[in-house]
Amino acid sequence: MDCVEGVIDRVTYRDEKSMYTVARIKTEDGRIVTAVGPFPSAAPGQMVRVSGTWTQHREYGRQLRAERVDIVVPATVLGIEKYLGSGLIRGIGPATAARLVKRFGLDTLAIVESNPERLREVPGIGPKKAQSIVESVAEHKSVQKVMVFLQSHGVSPAYAVKIYRRYGEDAVAVVSRNPYRLADEVYGIGFKTADKIAQEVGVDRKSPERVAAGIKYWLGKDSEDGHCYSQADQFAAAVAGELEVARVLVEGGIASLEGAGEVYREGESALYLAPFYHAERGVARRLCQLAHAKMWTLDTLSNEELAQAETRAGLRLADQQRAAVMKAFQSGVMVMTGGPGTGKTTTLRLIIDLFEARKMRVLLAAPTGRAAKRLSEASGKPAKTIHRLLEFEPGAEGWRFGRTAASPLECDVLVLDEVSMVDIILMQSLLKAVRPGSRLVLVGDVDQLPSVGPGSVLRDIIDSGAVPTVVLDQVYRQAPGSMIVTNAHRINHGEYPLLRGARDFFFIEADDPDQAVQAVVSAVTTRLPRYLRCDAMDDIQVLSPMRRAAAGVDNLNAVLREALNPARSGASEIRYRGSAFRRGDKVMQIRNDYDRLVWNGDMGRIVRIDAEEGEVVVRFSEPEGDRDVLYQQDELDELALSYCVSIHKSQGSEYPAVVIPITTQHYVMLQRNLLYTAVTRARRAVVLVGTKKAVAIAVRNASMLHRRTMLAARLREAAAASWPDEME
Repeated sequence: MDCVEGVIDRVTYRDEKSMYTVARIKTEDGRIVTAVGPFPSAAPGQMVRVSGTWTQHREYGRQLRAERVDIVVPATVLGIEKYLGSGLIRGIGPATAARLVKRFGLDTLAIVESNPERLREVPGIGPKKAQSIVESVAEHKSVQKVMVFLQSHGVSPAYAVKIYRRYGEDAVAVVSRNPYRLADEVYGIGFKTADKIAQEVGVDRKSPERVAAGIKYWLGKDSEDGHCYSQADQFAAAVAGELEVARVLVEGGIASLEGAGEVYREGESALYLAPFYHAERGVARRLCQLAHAKMWTLDTLSNEELAQAETRAGLRLADQQRAAVMKAFQSGVMVMTGGPGTGKTTTLRLIIDLFEARKMRVLLAAPTGRAAKRLSEASGKPAKTIHRLLEFEPGAEGWRFGRTAASPLECDVLVLDEVSMVDIILMQSLLKAVRPGSRLVLVGDVDQLPSVGPGSVLRDIIDSGAVPTVVLDQVYRQAPGSMIVTNAHRINHGEYPLLRGARDFFFIEADDPDQAVQAVVSAVTTRLPRYLRCDAMDDIQVLSPMRRAAAGVDNLNAVLREALNPARSGASEIRYRGSAFRRGDKVMQIRNDYDRLVWNGDMGRIVRIDAEEGEVVVRFSEPEGDRDVLYQQDELDELALSYCVSIHKSQGSEYPAVVIPITTQHYVMLQRNLLYTAVTRARRAVVLVGTKKAVAIAVRNASMLHRRTMLAARLREAAAASWPDEME
């Protein structure tokens, strides 16, 4: 690590929120060095010692990327005067600084910090101004103290800033007392990072705080894999091994967390984190309550009325579709599921029209912005994301939904599309906001991948038998010569896709993974744009089964970015933690951001970069229109390139064309529902790139990761009960 010490000559840029700073530092030998990174404070005249790594910026030249910044007390009268007169300290400008130094000389800083009542000896400084100076100095000392403490215990500058922003001057006390709080309360700091910090500050490896944090971490790891609970009989031993402590300590930690209501045990087999336990019980109870509640609107639909509606719409529904329409009128809650081309959209459009013809208020929603936009286009009616429907409200103390059981949605019918994408937590929030007496129509494809979050909500609802369900399995929609829908259903039924004679479904043989990468690039940049007369950036999406490997998400993003948006001399680019972003890049939000109202999986384009000020603007397309969102440099870990995305992340989306690399390198992820989901994302063309062996493996592999959830059992139990109209 390199080190530079000197006086800040000029602060080119500083963001007070992130503390990200670009500063010119003049060293003792007269050199001018540019340093970038989080500075506890920064003002001309301030003495600093910066430790870090030298980098070469394409536009701004050689820079020292700070990994640690120490503030050095100025040693000369001139240095003190310049430091105090920089504007860093409220109440002290150049003139006041000159008078202070003239009065106190080299003792000026000591007087300001330790004997502030003497400030009034200086002409022009009264009680109010003296108090402002004292408070400002204390604030800057607090920041410096926290940053120095954290960095001296191995915390990177970026994490140190996040910790300070979360706890302020209490950061030292929090980290010293229980650094494991960081894992729960500071984004980006998981248990393992908190554990390293804990060891640095001397926390006992057997401490109850460490054991409790470890238990919650490994329960959380299971939820990241989609499970609502962990297997209790294996859990304590596994966590004890990971923490390298006795099993009895883990069992004691579990008991303590149960007593605190943070962990729940169900029988002998299941161990839940509290949110998932309450969500499962809440969803089961609320669905059955809605299903059995007396309807606010008692409209029924006769066979004759349905036949007349079909005639007016120029439709002739199949028996399954008619059954779906009738159940929507007969039931408080109903499910309609089916694959592509089975008439879900046609049936749903008729259901909505019939309800609206009876002056019933109908609301439409979907889990993501892209899914809501598709629903709106398909139905011809406005649709919102679930978060917008529930009037999501960020705030200083966290976030909340404006629509709850106390302030329910104002509708007679709620239509929710793409239910397979909805996790157990979001479903609980949605159901709370639906009034008993309203109708709920759930639509989705149960054979697609389950939600990214915990639970298998749609499958569990169907499997429970507690909610009326109509399965549409007859294919109606398919253009002549099209094979996308046919092959999607063949894959779903375990049959090899038809690869000959199709005008919209293609296979490119590539035995070698590197060859597959080049074939993907060729398909995206040249072959598909020519064939479809489409735009490579806007209309083609690459979907990969996994992140790693040559034909995985990470490598393909790097290769495709160089092909579609290469570095150009003078073009804006910004780096953060090894990732580089350019103007024009396709990017995806990779976590829910409750302040910006941007959600995990939302995709956009970078439209502006200011590398010197550390700012990036991303334009997201939403049902209500385009929206520009500003990110500071230290927040870029929320974004990832999206020239290629995982198939899981593509749920709810639809693209004119998709390119799917499928090689035996992806062996562990070659599953039928994964390939089926990828193929059903395309409207105009599908291109498979890889080996027929890999395709065959995926088609044959019907086994999917079984998600541990008790929702189906809870629904069956709840369905046997009788329900009042009011929510508990």
